[in-house]
Amino acid sequence: MNALLATYKPVQISCNHFLNRLKNAYQVKKAGFSGTLDPFAQGCLVVGFGNYTRLFPHIDKSPKTYKATLWLGVKSLSLDMENIVAIDRIEAFEEKRIKKILSELKGDISYIPPSFSAKKINGKRAYELARNGLEVKLKQTKMNIFKMDFINYTHPYVSFQASVSEGTYIRSIGEMIAKKLGINAALSSLSRLSEGKIAARKGQEIMLDPLDLLPYPIISNFSTKIKEDLRLGRKFYLPKQESGVYVANFEEFFSIIEVAEDKSIRYLLNRMNKC
Repeated sequence: MNALLATYKPVQISCNHFLNRLKNAYQVKKAGFSGTLDPFAQGCLVVGFGNYTRLFPHIDKSPKTYKATLWLGVKSLSLDMENIVAIDRIEAFEEKRIKKILSELKGDISYIPPSFSAKKINGKRAYELARNGLEVKLKQTKMNIFKMDFINYTHPYVSFQASVSEGTYIRSIGEMIAKKLGINAALSSLSRLSEGKIAARKGQEIMLDPLDLLPYPIISNFSTKIKEDLRLGRKFYLPKQESGVYVANFEEFFSIIEVAEDKSIRYLLNRMNKC
């Protein structure tokens, strides 16, 4: 079974556990997800069945939009509710100061990802090392915050909504806010509202059409011979086509191809059978 779904992962369950539920419900053996959510987080999760897991690198999932609540005064090793080591009672801040800090968090920002993250160090996940009490040294990377909106401040909780580039850790944004305030803080809740133009609500499982999500021009007017070449994965040329990446679309399957400068074809994904 080939399928692409927009699903909603509930809180306090890992993505793998949630995926196993879906595999059992749909009676499929091969499945995967794109864009991991921490167990304490909930929200939109793109799931692929069968060969459609191979579409993940090609689907445009940016920006990703999250709604988060930051608990001021909490010290957590993982910057969330899972590894709290201290809770301090702090004085309330002026709302305008918090709004100003949020307004400054926009554009390209360099940061170091959380030690409790899925980043790999010598083949090991950083969170595996951190949970075992080992030192974690991650390299500086960049995030892009496209939009940051203040939602509410009811001390000690600050709620905000952020649209960010892929790979951004909202926990790190929470840490940046805390440092600007001169305190500790941790995320008390996190919801992913959307990935690109993909969204889902609680309890929803929406079947997606991959042709609506692939960011490449679609070509459908191929000859019978070229269709057969594509079906069999043979080499051929498209002399009238400009160089670039395209979706070759047919009634029963589609392929993602790249047209080179010499008009030769390179297969990026071939013969993806439609649902």
